[in-house]
Amino acid sequence: MTPLAAGGGQLDEDAFTPLVDFYVEAGLDGVLALGTAGEGILLSATERRLVADLFLQAADNRLDVAVHCGAQTTADTVALAAHAAEVGADAVVVIGPPYFKLDERAQYAHFYAAACACAPLPFYVYEFATTTGYPVAPTVVERLRDELDNVVGLKVSDTPFEAFRRYLLPGLDVFVGPEALIHDGMANGAIGAVSALASALPGEVAAVVRDPTADGAARLGELRSAVERFPRQAALKRLLARQGVPVREDVRPPLRVLTAEERAELDAWHDTLLAQSESTSNSS
Repeated sequence: MTPLAAGGGQLDEDAFTPLVDFYVEAGLDGVLALGTAGEGILLSATERRLVADLFLQAADNRLDVAVHCGAQTTADTVALAAHAAEVGADAVVVIGPPYFKLDERAQYAHFYAAACACAPLPFYVYEFATTTGYPVAPTVVERLRDELDNVVGLKVSDTPFEAFRRYLLPGLDVFVGPEALIHDGMANGAIGAVSALASALPGEVAAVVRDPTADGAARLGELRSAVERFPRQAALKRLLARQGVPVREDVRPPLRVLTAEERAELDAWHDTLLAQSESTSNSS
Protein backbone atom coordinates (compact mmCIF):
# COMPACT_ATOMS: atom_id res chain seq x y z
CA MET A 1 0.00 0.00 0.00
CA THR A 2 1.02 3.63 -0.49
CA PRO A 3 0.08 5.74 2.54
CA LEU A 4 -1.76 8.88 1.40
CA ALA A 5 -3.38 11.87 3.10
CA ALA A 6 -5.40 14.95 2.18
CA GLY A 7 -8.05 12.95 0.37
CA GLY A 8 -5.37 11.09 -1.56
CA GLY A 9 -3.75 14.29 -2.74
CA GLN A 10 -0.41 13.86 -1.00
CA LEU A 11 1.88 11.22 0.46
CA ASP A 12 1.61 10.45 4.18
CA GLU A 13 5.35 10.20 4.73
CA ASP A 14 5.15 9.44 8.45
CA ALA A 15 3.20 6.23 7.82
CA PHE A 16 5.82 4.39 5.78
CA THR A 17 7.98 3.19 8.66
CA PRO A 18 5.15 1.74 10.78
CA LEU A 19 3.73 0.11 7.65
CA VAL A 20 7.03 -1.59 6.88
CA ASP A 21 7.42 -2.53 10.56
CA PHE A 22 4.08 -4.33 10.29
CA TYR A 23 5.25 -6.26 7.21
CA VAL A 24 8.55 -7.21 8.84
CA GLU A 25 6.81 -8.45 11.97
CA ALA A 26 4.38 -10.47 9.85
CA GLY A 27 7.25 -12.35 8.24
CA LEU A 28 7.21 -11.02 4.70
CA ASP A 29 10.43 -11.37 2.72
CA GLY A 30 9.88 -8.14 0.79
CA VAL A 31 7.51 -5.56 -0.58
CA LEU A 32 6.58 -4.50 -4.09
CA ALA A 33 6.30 -0.73 -3.89
CA LEU A 34 3.91 1.12 -6.21
CA GLY A 35 2.18 -1.92 -7.64
CA THR A 36 -1.53 -2.27 -8.33
CA ALA A 37 -2.48 -2.23 -4.65
CA GLY A 38 -0.03 0.65 -4.18
CA GLU A 39 -1.73 2.95 -6.71
CA GLY A 40 1.58 3.60 -8.43
CA ILE A 41 0.15 4.23 -11.88
CA LEU A 42 -1.89 7.14 -10.45
CA LEU A 43 1.04 8.97 -8.87
CA SER A 44 3.31 11.48 -10.55
CA ALA A 45 6.86 10.50 -11.46
CA THR A 46 8.17 12.76 -8.69
CA GLU A 47 5.88 11.10 -6.12
CA ARG A 48 6.88 7.64 -7.32
CA ARG A 49 10.56 8.39 -6.85
CA LEU A 50 9.85 9.66 -3.34
CA VAL A 51 7.78 6.58 -2.48
CA ALA A 52 10.66 4.34 -3.57
CA ASP A 53 13.01 6.35 -1.35
CA LEU A 54 10.62 6.17 1.61
CA PHE A 55 10.15 2.41 1.38
CA LEU A 56 13.89 1.83 1.14
CA GLN A 57 14.55 4.06 4.14
CA ALA A 58 11.81 2.37 6.15
CA ALA A 59 12.99 -1.13 5.20
CA ASP A 60 16.57 -0.40 6.25
CA ASN A 61 17.69 -3.76 4.83
CA ARG A 62 15.18 -5.69 6.95
CA LEU A 63 13.33 -6.90 3.87
CA ASP A 64 13.75 -6.58 0.12
CA VAL A 65 12.17 -3.68 -1.75
CA ALA A 66 11.19 -4.21 -5.38
CA VAL A 67 9.92 -1.10 -7.14
CA HIS A 68 7.22 -1.16 -9.78
CA CYS A 69 8.33 1.26 -12.51
CA GLY A 70 5.74 0.57 -15.20
CA ALA A 71 4.37 3.78 -16.73
CA GLN A 72 2.40 4.86 -19.77
CA THR A 73 5.48 5.83 -21.80
CA THR A 74 8.81 4.12 -22.30
CA ALA A 75 10.64 7.32 -21.37
CA ASP A 76 8.93 7.54 -17.97
CA THR A 77 9.43 3.83 -17.35
CA VAL A 78 13.12 4.09 -18.14
CA ALA A 79 13.56 7.10 -15.86
CA LEU A 80 11.81 5.39 -12.95
CA ALA A 81 13.78 2.17 -13.45
CA ALA A 82 17.06 4.06 -13.50
CA HIS A 83 16.10 5.91 -10.31
CA ALA A 84 15.20 2.65 -8.53
CA ALA A 85 18.64 1.29 -9.35
CA GLU A 86 20.37 4.48 -8.24
CA VAL A 87 18.71 4.53 -4.81
CA GLY A 88 19.42 0.89 -4.01
CA ALA A 89 16.22 -1.02 -4.76
CA ASP A 90 16.54 -4.80 -4.77
CA ALA A 91 14.64 -5.26 -8.03
CA VAL A 92 12.60 -3.46 -10.68
CA VAL A 93 9.20 -4.69 -11.85
CA VAL A 94 7.48 -3.35 -14.96
CA ILE A 95 3.96 -3.92 -16.28
CA GLY A 96 3.21 -3.29 -19.93
CA PRO A 97 1.72 0.16 -20.65
CA PRO A 98 -2.09 -0.03 -20.54
CA TYR A 99 -4.54 1.31 -23.13
CA PHE A 100 -2.70 0.65 -26.42
CA LYS A 101 -2.48 -3.01 -27.43
CA LEU A 102 1.24 -3.41 -28.10
CA ASP A 103 2.43 -6.00 -30.58
CA GLU A 104 5.42 -8.21 -29.83
CA ARG A 105 7.94 -5.85 -31.39
CA ALA A 106 6.70 -2.93 -29.27
CA GLN A 107 6.55 -5.07 -26.13
CA TYR A 108 10.13 -6.20 -26.61
CA ALA A 109 11.47 -2.69 -27.22
CA HIS A 110 9.68 -1.31 -24.15
CA PHE A 111 10.83 -3.98 -21.71
CA TYR A 112 14.33 -4.06 -23.21
CA ALA A 113 14.77 -0.34 -22.62
CA ALA A 114 13.48 -0.58 -19.05
CA ALA A 115 15.68 -3.56 -18.18
CA CYS A 116 18.77 -1.87 -19.63
CA ALA A 117 18.02 1.28 -17.62
CA CYS A 118 18.31 -0.55 -14.29
CA ALA A 119 20.98 -3.15 -15.18
CA PRO A 120 22.49 -5.04 -13.46
CA LEU A 121 19.58 -4.81 -10.99
CA PRO A 122 17.23 -7.82 -11.27
CA PHE A 123 14.32 -7.06 -13.61
CA TYR A 124 10.90 -8.69 -13.59
CA VAL A 125 8.10 -8.47 -16.16
CA TYR A 126 4.69 -7.94 -14.55
CA GLU A 127 2.11 -9.88 -16.55
CA PHE A 128 -1.53 -8.89 -15.93
CA ALA A 129 -3.53 -9.03 -19.14
CA THR A 130 -6.85 -7.87 -17.71
CA THR A 131 -5.20 -4.70 -16.44
CA THR A 132 -3.03 -3.84 -19.45
CA GLY A 133 -5.56 -4.98 -22.04
CA TYR A 134 -3.19 -7.48 -23.65
CA PRO A 135 -0.86 -10.32 -22.62
CA VAL A 136 2.89 -10.10 -22.85
CA ALA A 137 3.94 -12.74 -25.36
CA PRO A 138 5.94 -15.55 -23.71
CA THR A 139 8.29 -15.43 -26.70
CA VAL A 140 9.06 -11.81 -25.80
CA VAL A 141 9.92 -12.80 -22.24
CA GLU A 142 12.10 -15.65 -23.48
CA ARG A 143 13.97 -13.33 -25.83
CA LEU A 144 14.56 -10.82 -23.04
CA ARG A 145 15.80 -13.64 -20.78
CA ASP A 146 18.23 -14.83 -23.44
CA GLU A 147 19.60 -11.39 -24.32
CA LEU A 148 19.77 -9.57 -20.96
CA ASP A 149 21.42 -11.03 -17.87
CA ASN A 150 19.29 -9.03 -15.45
CA VAL A 151 15.91 -10.25 -16.77
CA VAL A 152 15.34 -12.87 -14.12
CA GLY A 153 11.61 -13.46 -13.75
CA LEU A 154 7.98 -12.42 -13.74
CA LYS A 155 5.09 -11.60 -11.50
CA VAL A 156 2.05 -13.24 -13.11
CA SER A 157 -1.47 -12.20 -12.15
CA ASP A 158 -3.37 -13.98 -14.92
CA THR A 159 -6.18 -16.45 -14.22
CA PRO A 160 -7.24 -19.23 -14.59
CA PHE A 161 -4.23 -21.48 -14.06
CA GLU A 162 -4.00 -22.41 -17.73
CA ALA A 163 -3.41 -18.72 -18.53
CA PHE A 164 -0.86 -18.55 -15.71
CA ARG A 165 0.94 -21.77 -16.64
CA ARG A 166 2.36 -20.53 -19.95
CA TYR A 167 4.62 -18.09 -18.10
CA LEU A 168 6.32 -20.83 -16.08
CA LEU A 169 9.31 -20.57 -18.38
CA PRO A 170 12.69 -22.23 -17.77
CA GLY A 171 15.40 -20.06 -16.26
CA LEU A 172 12.97 -17.51 -14.80
CA ASP A 173 11.72 -16.97 -11.24
CA VAL A 174 7.94 -16.65 -11.25
CA PHE A 175 5.88 -15.06 -8.48
CA VAL A 176 2.15 -15.81 -8.20
CA GLY A 177 -0.27 -12.87 -8.12
CA PRO A 178 -3.67 -14.56 -7.58
CA GLU A 179 -3.66 -16.01 -4.08
CA ALA A 180 -5.95 -18.89 -5.08
CA LEU A 181 -3.22 -20.11 -7.47
CA ILE A 182 -0.37 -20.15 -4.95
CA HIS A 183 -0.51 -23.91 -4.45
CA ASP A 184 -0.81 -24.80 -8.13
CA GLY A 185 1.79 -22.22 -9.12
CA MET A 186 4.40 -23.30 -6.60
CA ALA A 187 3.72 -26.98 -7.28
CA ASN A 188 4.64 -26.26 -10.89
CA GLY A 189 7.77 -24.23 -10.32
CA ALA A 190 6.81 -20.75 -9.09
CA ILE A 191 9.03 -19.61 -6.22
CA GLY A 192 6.69 -17.37 -4.21
CA ALA A 193 3.90 -14.84 -4.33
CA VAL A 194 3.43 -11.11 -4.72
CA SER A 195 0.00 -10.65 -3.20
CA ALA A 196 -2.37 -7.71 -2.92
CA LEU A 197 -4.08 -9.49 -0.01
CA ALA A 198 -0.74 -9.59 1.82
CA SER A 199 -0.81 -5.79 1.83
CA ALA A 200 -3.36 -6.01 4.64
CA LEU A 201 -3.29 -9.66 5.77
CA PRO A 202 0.39 -10.52 5.41
CA GLY A 203 0.55 -13.27 8.00
CA GLU A 204 -2.21 -15.28 6.36
CA VAL A 205 -0.56 -15.15 2.95
CA ALA A 206 2.97 -15.78 4.23
CA ALA A 207 1.79 -18.95 6.00
CA VAL A 208 0.40 -20.40 2.77
CA VAL A 209 3.48 -19.47 0.73
CA ARG A 210 5.67 -21.28 3.24
CA ASP A 211 3.31 -24.29 3.29
CA PRO A 212 1.48 -24.12 -0.05
CA THR A 213 -1.46 -26.46 0.35
CA ALA A 214 -4.51 -26.57 -1.89
CA ASP A 215 -6.77 -25.85 1.09
CA GLY A 216 -4.64 -22.89 2.14
CA ALA A 217 -4.70 -21.37 -1.33
CA ALA A 218 -8.45 -21.88 -1.57
CA ARG A 219 -8.90 -20.12 1.77
CA LEU A 220 -6.84 -17.17 0.55
CA GLY A 221 -8.98 -17.08 -2.57
CA GLU A 222 -12.06 -16.78 -0.37
CA LEU A 223 -10.48 -13.94 1.63
CA ARG A 224 -9.51 -12.11 -1.56
CA SER A 225 -13.03 -12.49 -2.96
CA ALA A 226 -14.46 -11.06 0.24
CA VAL A 227 -12.19 -8.01 0.01
CA GLU A 228 -12.97 -7.55 -3.68
CA ARG A 229 -16.61 -6.82 -2.82
CA PHE A 230 -15.35 -3.37 -1.84
CA PRO A 231 -13.13 -0.77 -3.50
CA ARG A 232 -9.89 -2.71 -3.16
CA GLN A 233 -7.31 -0.11 -2.16
CA ALA A 234 -9.56 1.62 0.35
CA ALA A 235 -10.64 -1.71 1.84
CA LEU A 236 -7.06 -2.90 2.28
CA LYS A 237 -6.10 0.36 3.94
CA ARG A 238 -9.10 0.11 6.28
CA LEU A 239 -7.99 -3.41 7.27
CA LEU A 240 -4.49 -2.13 8.00
CA ALA A 241 -5.87 0.63 10.22
CA ARG A 242 -7.99 -1.87 12.13
CA GLN A 243 -4.77 -3.74 12.98
CA GLY A 244 -3.15 -0.64 14.43
CA VAL A 245 -1.16 0.50 11.39
CA PRO A 246 -1.51 4.30 11.02
CA VAL A 247 -2.54 4.20 7.37
CA ARG A 248 -5.48 6.35 6.30
CA GLU A 249 -8.23 5.13 4.04
CA ASP A 250 -7.35 7.94 1.59
CA VAL A 251 -6.80 6.84 -2.01
CA ARG A 252 -5.81 8.70 -5.14
CA PRO A 253 -8.83 9.72 -7.25
CA PRO A 254 -10.45 8.40 -9.38
CA LEU A 255 -10.27 5.58 -6.81
CA ARG A 256 -12.75 6.17 -4.00
CA VAL A 257 -13.05 5.61 -0.28
CA LEU A 258 -15.60 3.31 1.32
CA THR A 259 -19.13 4.41 1.98
CA ALA A 260 -20.36 4.26 5.56
CA GLU A 261 -22.33 1.12 4.72
CA GLU A 262 -19.33 -0.53 3.09
CA ARG A 263 -17.10 0.36 6.02
CA ALA A 264 -19.54 -1.21 8.47
CA GLU A 265 -19.84 -4.35 6.36
CA LEU A 266 -16.06 -4.69 5.99
CA ASP A 267 -15.54 -4.17 9.72
CA ALA A 268 -18.10 -6.85 10.55
CA TRP A 269 -16.42 -9.28 8.15
CA HIS A 270 -13.02 -8.54 9.66
CA ASP A 271 -14.36 -9.03 13.19
CA THR A 272 -15.62 -12.46 12.16
CA LEU A 273 -12.26 -13.29 10.60
CA LEU A 274 -10.44 -12.29 13.78
CA ALA A 275 -12.81 -14.35 15.90
CA GLN A 276 -12.26 -17.40 13.69
CA SER A 277 -8.50 -16.93 13.90
CA GLU A 278 -8.61 -16.65 17.68
CA SER A 279 -10.78 -19.74 17.94
CA THR A 280 -8.37 -21.71 15.76
CA SER A 281 -5.40 -20.55 17.83
CA ASN A 282 -7.08 -21.53 21.09
CA SER A 283 -8.08 -24.97 19.81
CA SER A 284 -4.56 -25.70 18.61
